[in-house]
Amino acid sequence: MTQDVSNGSRDRATILAVDDEPDILIALEDLFEDGYRILTATRPAEALEILRAEPDIAVVLSDQRMPEMTGDAMLAQARAFHDAQAILLTGYADITAVIAALNRGGIIGYVTKPWDADLLRGTVRNAYERHRLGRDLATERALLRGLLDHAGEAIAFKDGEGRFVRLNARKAALLGSDVAACLGRRESEFPAARADSVAADKAAIRTGAVSESLVSDGPIGAERWSHVVRVPIRGPSGAVAHLATIERDVTEQKSLEARLRQSDKMQALGTLAGGIAHDFNNLLTAILGSLELAVPRVAGQPRLERLIENARGAAERGASLTKRLLSFSRTHDLHARATDVNALIEGMRDLFGRSLGGLVSVRTDLAPNLPAALVDPDQLELAVLNLCINARDAMPEGGQITVATAETRIADDPDLAPGTYLRVSVTDTGSGIPPEILKRVCEPFFTTKAVGQGTGLGLAMVFGLAQQSKGRFHIDSEVGRGTRVELALPCAEGAAETADAAEAEVPVAARPARVLVVDDDPEVRHVTASFLADFGYSETEAESGAAALALLEGERFDLVVADLAMPGMSGVDLAASVRAMRPDLPVLILTGHADAIEIPEDLPVLAKPFQSAELARQVSALLEA
Repeated sequence: MTQDVSNGSRDRATILAVDDEPDILIALEDLFEDGYRILTATRPAEALEILRAEPDIAVVLSDQRMPEMTGDAMLAQARAFHDAQAILLTGYADITAVIAALNRGGIIGYVTKPWDADLLRGTVRNAYERHRLGRDLATERALLRGLLDHAGEAIAFKDGEGRFVRLNARKAALLGSDVAACLGRRESEFPAARADSVAADKAAIRTGAVSESLVSDGPIGAERWSHVVRVPIRGPSGAVAHLATIERDVTEQKSLEARLRQSDKMQALGTLAGGIAHDFNNLLTAILGSLELAVPRVAGQPRLERLIENARGAAERGASLTKRLLSFSRTHDLHARATDVNALIEGMRDLFGRSLGGLVSVRTDLAPNLPAALVDPDQLELAVLNLCINARDAMPEGGQITVATAETRIADDPDLAPGTYLRVSVTDTGSGIPPEILKRVCEPFFTTKAVGQGTGLGLAMVFGLAQQSKGRFHIDSEVGRGTRVELALPCAEGAAETADAAEAEVPVAARPARVLVVDDDPEVRHVTASFLADFGYSETEAESGAAALALLEGERFDLVVADLAMPGMSGVDLAASVRAMRPDLPVLILTGHADAIEIPEDLPVLAKPFQSAELARQVSALLEA
């Protein structure tokens, strides 16, 4: 029979009383009902059923001599599935059974019948406290086990001598072992252990203070970064008895932080490159324009003509370098067109010499009669240059770089449409790339070079060009033998586009026209105005947008030629004001950096530096429109 004498309350400890004499059970209920929830059973089998149904029973009070089964035998069975503390009640001097039960761990004590009420209460109270502490300890162990087994961090507990007393599988894996093999051993005993961990552990134990550190291991470029927290744990005496270490892998976080810093630097560098390119283009416009204007004045003087031609050639190489600088600073989409890749690479010979230094030689192996590739030529040129610079850096003591082209057929790549592709490859005889680094070389901002010596954008940019061009990027490398990088580019349907050659005869003015030239740079403004005067147009100069608007209010012009980037009022702002005053008056924008200011699509643009023929064609087309 089961009786709940606590009026259904479940917030008090539960006691199970087992005795085949009902009077004894009633006496026990009377003794404990004020402080405990009481359950009773008259048979051992019934008691076992109650224990299976009531996992929260804290104490079992059991008679020893009962029909069917003795108390110690029943308690021994209960111990197999229940954690209740057991107290044996006996009215006989059956000391042998008591000793046997104590030896089996089945009971924590016994009380003889008739009992002393205070002694029995004290025994039950102590048993309950023992049960509660056992439950609390089991909960803490379960929580710790769950933390160790499922935490993303590598967690370990060590004694004062640095020996493992607890650790999780993640920590053991970092040491190249398993949990069981690590227990009782020091971290320094494992080959995979970091050399600085022992010293850091000793320092934390010595100072007794929580410490944090950021450590790395692994080869340069493929490091694994960890944030390690060491927590000294003091024992009863107040001295540090144990040390907890928590290691969290922050490699991805460090990588993201590095990418963010590098991105900020690259953004600033791109802005700087654009600004420098703008200033250089203004200078080159004045230089090239002045030289072009000077050529007719030295006709018949070969020495002067040669000097002017040399100066013009140098200025045009400067213009080409500035164009590359602008290409680096841009972030807009690619402009793919039919490109003669062989001609592009041949045109880079001077650039190779200036950019790569004298320790490496560049050999070209260009297959003849290749089809045109559908690619952005500026970005392809920058990609080839990046690959050559990487190859040079892999050969600090010198070597040979081979730039090759060939036609190839691709039919087995699921990411590419089957067909004919143009292959561009750059091969070096350098140190090669280790496998653990090779798999990361195309990540943006990933670099193995020292701080300040690499951006981590070279191969990422080449990979991006291949993807955006609907081509393929492939890299093969072997340590000690060198690296080969290949780009497979789709072929264009038509022939390669060529830049319009400057016409031998500059178009002259088809009709008289007045042109207003607006530029804050007096040299550029003078060259532009001189070109227009040579064409046969009437030109007027203005040094700013405000000055130009003042002239437009009092005079009539047929065309406005304005610089884009001017202080106070940009060329775009000026064009908007001109259209408001004279909707029929065309405006031509001249710019050394088209990305500096957003230009409306319907506004014609001529990039600096320009030749007189280019300016003549643009002006003539606008006047005839």
